[in-house]
Amino acid sequence: MSQQATSHDKKPIKPERRRFLQSSAGLLIGVYLPVFANQKSGAAAVMQTPSEAGATLSPNAFVRIAEDNTVTILSKHIEFGQGPFTGLATLAAEEMGADWSQMRAAHAPANVEHYKNLAFGVQGTGGSTAIANSYHQMRRAGATARAMLVSAAATRWKVPDTEITVNNGIISHKNSGKQASFGELAASAAELPAPNNEPALKKPSEFKLIGTDLPKLDTTEKTLGQAQFTLDIYQENMLTAVVAHPPAFGGIVNSFDDSAARKIPGVVDIKKIPQGIVVYAKNTYAAIKGRDALKINWDTSQAETRSSKTLFKLHRDAAQKPGANATSNGDTDKALQDAAKTLELEYSFPYLAHAPMETLDAVILAHNDSDKIEAWLGSQLQTVDQGAIAQVFNTKPENVIIHTQLAGGSFGRRAQPDSGFAVEAALATKAVSRGTPVKLIWTREDDIKGGRYRPMVFHKLRGGIDNKGNIIGWQQTIVTQSIVAGSPFEGMIQNGIDPTSVEGASDLPYTIPNLDVSLHSMQTKVPVLWWRSVGHTHTAYTVETFIDMLLELADKNPVEGRLELLKKHPRESHVLRTAARMAKNAGPTPQDRARGIAVHKSFGSFVAQIAEISNENGFPKVHRVWCAVDCGIAVNPNVIKAQMEGGIGYGLGAILFDEITLGENGTVIQSNFDTYRSLRINEMPDIEVEIIKSDIDPTGVGEPGTPPIGPAVANAWRRLTGQKITHLPFISSVQQMETA
Repeated sequence: MSQQATSHDKKPIKPERRRFLQSSAGLLIGVYLPVFANQKSGAAAVMQTPSEAGATLSPNAFVRIAEDNTVTILSKHIEFGQGPFTGLATLAAEEMGADWSQMRAAHAPANVEHYKNLAFGVQGTGGSTAIANSYHQMRRAGATARAMLVSAAATRWKVPDTEITVNNGIISHKNSGKQASFGELAASAAELPAPNNEPALKKPSEFKLIGTDLPKLDTTEKTLGQAQFTLDIYQENMLTAVVAHPPAFGGIVNSFDDSAARKIPGVVDIKKIPQGIVVYAKNTYAAIKGRDALKINWDTSQAETRSSKTLFKLHRDAAQKPGANATSNGDTDKALQDAAKTLELEYSFPYLAHAPMETLDAVILAHNDSDKIEAWLGSQLQTVDQGAIAQVFNTKPENVIIHTQLAGGSFGRRAQPDSGFAVEAALATKAVSRGTPVKLIWTREDDIKGGRYRPMVFHKLRGGIDNKGNIIGWQQTIVTQSIVAGSPFEGMIQNGIDPTSVEGASDLPYTIPNLDVSLHSMQTKVPVLWWRSVGHTHTAYTVETFIDMLLELADKNPVEGRLELLKKHPRESHVLRTAARMAKNAGPTPQDRARGIAVHKSFGSFVAQIAEISNENGFPKVHRVWCAVDCGIAVNPNVIKAQMEGGIGYGLGAILFDEITLGENGTVIQSNFDTYRSLRINEMPDIEVEIIKSDIDPTGVGEPGTPPIGPAVANAWRRLTGQKITHLPFISSVQQMETA
């Protein structure tokens, strides 16, 4: 699975003259696909493994059939546990008529022309778009491959194409009884021209693989310890490097003494780069010990030295007045003034680290006999990383070869718009002689203290109901730091609104006649980044807890009350009803427990969750979660369920325990899992997931499971204890209530 492919600079073959290429490895199928509207299609390219020199076609979906009958799909999306290897291979295999045992997957090379994400124009993975943007693209790639194999069989057997069938990897002609495998026809198919017309795709009713629980392609390798991650890479004469970073964000090195560090056995060299001091050693232990021995005088005069307490106050002060308008309907001020009952609450959300199990790491080699740079890393934005590394080495992006590696999680951490980590690794490599491979490693402490956090957020909400219990006014002010400001994605900001700050609130599905949502974008030197489900992490919590309290104020059932407000949104209504049915079928709520509900749309998918909790020594114990998800066609239901379960666990740990806190001098207090708490296995609830059957194109599943769990638990906790948790994490709020 970790097999890599490389691209070569050659003129693209014109579509009308394109042919399938034969090599010693079998048939490389490059698929020409016209561009269609609505980002529903794309094109594929013949790319090569290093042993298959001389065959480059454009553009970017890719199928390779080998003589041993294996079919390898090159994935333009990084595999860090969310399932694109399996999903993309399923799409192609379905249309090819392949047997699942034939299928393989590997990361595609960095090549934006061939492998761009159709959702945002660069090669990269994010926004739960992997399957959604590739759904038609990969199916067309598989269908074209199938057409070529059928044509090769028809030519060999001298029968019409229409009499050929393909099932379970076998190409057959019923009347003559002739059969052949994909591998047996690969050489013949390589001699044929691509079909003039785009092959027809299967109807959903004809699917045999899509919609089934196929085993993941990367599970066996990972289970047996055979999968290659960046940390597993060792090269001749390679140096391991770690960096001493400033204690406060924005600090720089004033001076340093490395005499003691150089005496550590195994330490080879020490260099200064803009990010700090790099210690190079023969192994990781020596590098870390060398870094510990450094004496550094830091200049923090221009650093972020404000504490979390100070920053929260500034956020709260800003929230007292409306910000830039994100959504405005009706006359909210008048509606709230005329309301029979009103509710006003303030919410605060801390910085959050991503804390993936595999911390950041990269291996970079600058060849000493050419301009070629090779980089091995779990790259989530290959195009951006490729360009950033090229800039460091003052070379062209095409001279930088990105070998995307399997990664142990990300949750957004590896998708840095400025390629901060890739730049640091490149600078660390550039500081030593060319020809020396350098493996840069971040420790857990580097990761937790290293920034790129989910931003600190503050919300102020005011809502009102009339004398009939109808919600007539909703006013929400959001204060947070923009994730995309100053990055290559800054163009997303329109009229002063970063959409990632207000998503899930500015597009409220509930029918409320008078609605205002505004935004204040704050500035700090704390580096921030999208975190699993981005703005939905805080907007879902505020919206779903606030709506729950307004319905309670109106003496309305939390399910029926929501359904009244969702009459124009049938998919939200459907998942809500489904989750409610699932919980009801499980039996009545035990006497010492309570249930809470939340429903939220994110990344095109609709998720409703009901959490059942108890009060365990003054803290929530989540026992069960019922989850209903509508994500369009379920390519692999088992992967979808796993993503919902993982999203629930990830979100639950965050709302219960997690916060990154800046001390009085701006330094991060947390450093490892002892102070930045993850959810433990005994705290994971029993989860039941039901996927809504659909014939709509697939939407995201990697992130939508996370937003609803927080408000579902909070709503249950309020019913059980009467406590409104408006300041996360729970553990901090509960402790404050106990000492108040």
